[in-house]
Amino acid sequence: MADQEKRYVLDTNVILHDSSSIQHFEEHQVVIPISVLEELDAFKKGNEALNFHAREFLRTLDSLSGDKLFNGGVKIGQNTGRISVKLEQAFHPDLELNFASHKHDHRILNTAYHLAKEDPGREVILVTKDVNLRMKAKALGLMSRDYTSDHVRDINALYSGKRVAEGIAPELINNLYHKPHEVPLSEMDIDPPLISNEYLILRNGRKSGLVRFDPAMRMLRRVDRKAAYNITPRNAEQTFALNALLDPDIHLVSITGKAGTGKTLLALAAALEAKRGYRQIFMARPVVPLSNRDMGYLPGDIPAKLDPYMQPLYDNLSVIQNQFSENEPSHQHISQMLDANKLVIAPLSYIRGRSLVKIFFIVDEAQNLTPHEIKTIITRSGEGTKMVFTGDIFQIDHPYLDTLSNGLSYLIEKMQGQQRYAHVSLEKGERSELAELASDLL
Repeated sequence: MADQEKRYVLDTNVILHDSSSIQHFEEHQVVIPISVLEELDAFKKGNEALNFHAREFLRTLDSLSGDKLFNGGVKIGQNTGRISVKLEQAFHPDLELNFASHKHDHRILNTAYHLAKEDPGREVILVTKDVNLRMKAKALGLMSRDYTSDHVRDINALYSGKRVAEGIAPELINNLYHKPHEVPLSEMDIDPPLISNEYLILRNGRKSGLVRFDPAMRMLRRVDRKAAYNITPRNAEQTFALNALLDPDIHLVSITGKAGTGKTLLALAAALEAKRGYRQIFMARPVVPLSNRDMGYLPGDIPAKLDPYMQPLYDNLSVIQNQFSENEPSHQHISQMLDANKLVIAPLSYIRGRSLVKIFFIVDEAQNLTPHEIKTIITRSGEGTKMVFTGDIFQIDHPYLDTLSNGLSYLIEKMQGQQRYAHVSLEKGERSELAELASDLL
């Protein structure tokens, strides 16, 4: 076993992504360069997920501390390998020509390179979410990998929440239009088997019907095309999305789709339609700095800095409000809700720590959240709260996330089939023909 033991050198971004990452390397050794601890020290203070991960990891490391942590390593836990902290070493001559020694990334690279040279018989793998650092490692002949423990398996096979069933007997479709507006699943041959709250378009020639699978009763129940706060669904998949959003028995909903498919607009319209059942409506989105630059470079005070990030949410609210004339109660009620803090639009970080009881909580741009952040948000939900996550898993602004590793994809893969969860993938753009063309081709 010992001669097969690998050594995984972890970059700081892996720990900031998942503070429990050291538990996922089986019986192999985990090496933490001392420069990683220096970087983590700068992240200890704050209320963001990064700060949480930094503190949590340092506490875990402290609980394992001992003389051997810096000399051979200590056992991480049962059925796991050892963890050790590697002190700084002189910059290796092979790196000096191409890599500046003062950069944290290059000091981590230097540690991994020294380990590989000291024991050529044992495989050394640098684990980092930074694709540029992975390329630098490979240029030196070092093995390097992304951290993939929370990746989804296959993005092309990700659950869409809906499908089409052709060749359904006409009389079964006709039954949907007569009480009780449902048909038993046993009367249809659908393969692969349906899962909880999966949506279908039943077709036979010109006849069609929209249904949702009720797992408790083993029935396919008709889904009606209904408007929400004067926003009417324009296609079958939007009808499915509104059905999930307005059903009080479904406590968790995810909606994915490219720009212009209406995911954010539908979520907000449903929240306004269902507002009487909730104490407040929260609408939030993660703040991902433009071009990966910190917000501090933007001019103005905090509200001015955040305004560009929140504006798309206000734009959607304006679209809904303008469905009504200024004199109509529905138009005025939206302004009143904003003034009374019954409708709150804010960055996600500003909502952390609040009590989420009887809240209709919408998280926009959820593809820019890590799996751990998604879990943290959902586990804060209290009694009577409905959570909605919207986003485009192919349009990610976070520097260390992709279609496989983002929290929205992870949520869909892990939650599919749960009785209180529904997901719908929106594919048809509804903004304009030009917007659809640009989304597809540019």
